[in-house]
Amino acid sequence: MKAYSSKHLGFPDPRLAGADGLLAAGGNLESHTLLEAYRSGIFPWFNEDQPILWWSPDPRTVIFPEDIHISRSLRRFIRQTKLTLSCDQDFEGVLEGCAQSRAQQREPGTWITGEMKSAYKRLFENQHAHSIEVWQENQLVGGLYGVSVGKVFFGESMFSAIGNASKLVLVSVCKQLSEAGFELIDCQVSSPHLLSMGARELARDDYLCRLEQAAAIPTDQTAWLTWPNRLNL
Repeated sequence: MKAYSSKHLGFPDPRLAGADGLLAAGGNLESHTLLEAYRSGIFPWFNEDQPILWWSPDPRTVIFPEDIHISRSLRRFIRQTKLTLSCDQDFEGVLEGCAQSRAQQREPGTWITGEMKSAYKRLFENQHAHSIEVWQENQLVGGLYGVSVGKVFFGESMFSAIGNASKLVLVSVCKQLSEAGFELIDCQVSSPHLLSMGARELARDDYLCRLEQAAAIPTDQTAWLTWPNRLNL
């Protein structure tokens, strides 16, 4: 693991990460640093009482947008639900929802700290980060936020206050980004929930090769401007 000062703007080769995926410690969460990290296949993940930790796990969990799995019961739910969707209408609300959800779960290494919140708000203000919201009438009941670079969306976190809200938002993201020509949704690390939705694990070298090509394509903001409030399957 490499440690470096807050003025250091370069990252080590992600292939040098340890067996647990930990690559480096220190640095900063300025927008240019975060964007460099994402383009390099690296992401921050740390607790309140730790320095900034940077990770590049092997394997890497991704979803190819066109491969999203929609079960029969979920398809029926989507067709019948009165929940609605929006994009970039309540980024801070989604961020807080994810932070509260993670804190309640008390999972190690998953705190969304105040420093992290400020960093992603800056990315959102510059149209590098986006949120997808799930609404029950006027109440926010689920959502997902992440970072968009080229034709890759790096999903950071999602939350669900009612059943199926997280599945609804993930299907929405995959459908919309597939139509916009996105090639990858980066999920970082695996979970039974993600695998059940069609996620797969890629060897890090394979992931980095795909990332380099997809992230180099100029970012098109169109996909985030015309988000349907309901899914049509």
